[in-house]
Order: sequence, then C-alpha cells, then structure tokens
Amino acid sequence: MSVQLRVVLDQTVQVVDADQARAALALTVGLVQTAPRGCAVSAIVPSGADVQVPGIQDVRTLALGRRELAGAWQLGITPGVGGGLIHSPSLMAPLVRHDRLHDNDQTTVTLWDLDAWEAPHVLSKSVVGWHKAMLKRAVKHADAVVVPSHTMAERVAGLGRLSDRIRVIAGAAPQGFAEPADAAQRRDDLQLPERYVVVTGDVESMTGGLSAAARADIDVVVLDAADGTEPQIADAAAAAGLAERRAHIRGRLDDADRASVLAGAAAVVATSTSTAWPWRAVEAMALGVPVVAVDSGTHLDVIADGGLVVPADEITDALEDALGAGEKRQRVLAADRARAFSWASSAERVWALHADL
Repeated sequence: MSVQLRVVLDQTVQVVDADQARAALALTVGLVQTAPRGCAVSAIVPSGADVQVPGIQDVRTLALGRRELAGAWQLGITPGVGGGLIHSPSLMAPLVRHDRLHDNDQTTVTLWDLDAWEAPHVLSKSVVGWHKAMLKRAVKHADAVVVPSHTMAERVAGLGRLSDRIRVIAGAAPQGFAEPADAAQRRDDLQLPERYVVVTGDVESMTGGLSAAARADIDVVVLDAADGTEPQIADAAAAAGLAERRAHIRGRLDDADRASVLAGAAAVVATSTSTAWPWRAVEAMALGVPVVAVDSGTHLDVIADGGLVVPADEITDALEDALGAGEKRQRVLAADRARAFSWASSAERVWALHADL
C-alpha cells in the first residue's frame, strides 16, 4: 500500500489569488514528479472542481464549494476530509485535532505573505479576519507551517507559538515561464512602448520607482494594478514627473502576456518592503531581466546577488546602472540566481518535511 500525500487544491474552481493558485498546481506537479518510491499524490478539492494534473492518484471532492469550505474550515468543521498526510499550499486547510504519533495524520499549511497583519488596508475585513483565524488554528493544530523566506519565518514566529514548526521552502516562477514566440505582438496588443521599465509594489511604495524612471527618462509599466487603484497610480506617476502618456498601468495578466511584458523590460524595479514572496522579481530573474529592489529582508533573502538591492534613496542610481554600464552583468546575475528556485526542488523539500514529521 502506497503512502499518499494529499494536497489541498482549493482554487481549482474559484481563483482568489492567481499567484497562489498557479503555485499550488505547479507544486502538485512537482510532487508527482519527485514522489519517492511507494508514495503517491492525491488531491482534496471543493465541490465542482476539475483537477487536470497528470499522475494524481485520487481526487476527493468535498460536498461544499470553496467559499462554504473556507467558512467551515475556519470553524474547525471538516466533514468528509479524512486523515493521512495533508499538505496545503496555502492557509486553506482542515486544521483540527489529530494524532500524528498513532494514526500518522499530518497537516501542514503555507503562508505566502503577511498582508493580513502588515497591510490589512489592502484586504477586506472578512479576508483579514479569515487569515488571522486560520493562523490561530494553525498554531493549535498544524504540524508545520511552510513559509518561502527566512525573513518571513522570523516574522511568523512572532505571531504565535510556532517557532519549532516553521519550515522555509521557497517558491519559483511558473513552470515553463519564458518569453513566448509572439511576445512582440503581445506587447503591441497591450499598447506598450519600445523601451520601458516595469515597476511593482503597492501604491504607497512605488513612488521611488516612478521617480527613478522619470529621472532616467524612460516609460513605466505598472503590473498587477488592483481594481480601482489606477487613478491613484496615475496621480503618483504624475507627481513623480511622468507624463500621462509615459505611465502604462495594467492589471493582472496571464502567464504569456506577463512573460512578454517582463521580458521586454529594460529592468524591473521592485519597491514593496512587505513580507511576501516577490513573485514578479523572481519571474524577472527567470527571464534574465535586471532587477532593482528596495532593501528589505525578503529581497535580501530571495534576490540576494541576483539584482541590485539598495536603500530606497539609492533606487535612482541603481536603475541608471542597470540601464547602462551594469546591464549585461545584471542580466547574467539575475538568470544565475533564478536557477536556485524550482518547483521540483520545492516539492522534494515538501516530501522531506513530511518524512521528518
């Protein structure tokens, strides 16, 4: 009888966070590909899910939809889930009392960001409350909490009695993330200029990146603009000295369009200092694009020497270097650093985590 690792794939019906949904599927594929002998991967999904992951041994479809399931699990109501080894690529997990010693039941969860604690204003009150309630359940019942960086591990340790149960397992760029053959056409369809830098971050933090681009006399593309924030970002760009025609604000894009935009950038400027996995910076490095990032624990952990991690007041100088004399070197360093991250490697560490438990 094989050992089954059961992965919670809660966003197969309703995507609430596109990056985490992609990560969950990519990790599951990696778990299937790296499964030790005698081990298999199964899935736990909400009602109505259609799981398309080759190699999945079994899919347990629960009676509740994702929204109802999130509410039930928040209250510790987990009918139909069963036991065994359960790994959730998010906080969405059946966190209840179980017996790891005698029944070999294990439940592990994953935290990709601390927005609910550090930036609750960017989320709805219900989402903030749900995250905090689920972390409290994790403190009581999770056998391990997975985080993607050592900086986050330190922060999470301060949120509850978890220090001896925190494990660091990094994320990665989406599988096969590369500039598509029709990238130039995609950039044209998105009405982007020939030369630009991509600025990522929240509205409050990206001012420095916008100012640096203005001083470098280059257009800016802002990715992942949340609904309703376009006017604020446009105002911030204007205040930084960028004419309206030079600030190109875009919402969330699919993998091919996003890869086209990032690959065509002269550099990517990551301005957020939040404790969160820097999805776009990692994707940019995977494409060999120079990365300039504001100094933070997360950026130091993840980007390391794969980009220019500098204090906020040095962003302008760093960007000028990345666009000029340092461009070739920064492209090489970015691509080299990106090789440190893969979903296969992350999957192997998840298997090792459950073996250790």
